[in-house]
Amino acid sequence: MKLSLLSILLGLGVAVPQVYGIARPQKFAAAVRRFPRNLPLGVVLMVLGTAGFVWNVHNESVSDFAAFKPALMAGFVAVGVLSCVYIQDFLAVRGLAVVALLLAKLMVDTGRPHLGETPWVLVIQAWAYLLVVAGIWFTVTPWKLRDVLNWATATDTRVRVGSAIRLAFALFILLLGLTAFRAM
Repeated sequence: MKLSLLSILLGLGVAVPQVYGIARPQKFAAAVRRFPRNLPLGVVLMVLGTAGFVWNVHNESVSDFAAFKPALMAGFVAVGVLSCVYIQDFLAVRGLAVVALLLAKLMVDTGRPHLGETPWVLVIQAWAYLLVVAGIWFTVTPWKLRDVLNWATATDTRVRVGSAIRLAFALFILLLGLTAFRAM
């Protein structure tokens, strides 16, 4: 994937919900507060994360575990599916954490070849590493995301200000994709 396309998709993906948060803060806040314990969404995110992880393992060329690759992939699929069955508490948060880790890998891998071309690539790289830290933290302590979301949606003002800040960042990322990363 080209860095410009990734940047545009990331910018749009972050921007769209923020517009809703600014326009309808109460509905946005209610939806955000329901997220951590949303089991159907958790199953979707966990299946998506498991599929992405297995795809990455399948494409890995490290010969040290090539002989074990089929067994490892089967084990990872089993862990993903069994997580949906036996670890349903905060499954959406855990699924989001896995997806965030996979997205961070994509961001780092896509930006790495262009690090010498423009310093703006560091924005994407830094964001990716923040996603890694958040993914690890919220996998271990998923209730912390619930607490953060409850605090961030406590008032309409917080929702609007938070959405405006995230929208500004998303538009910045989109602008990078359309300008600084255009040839990448």
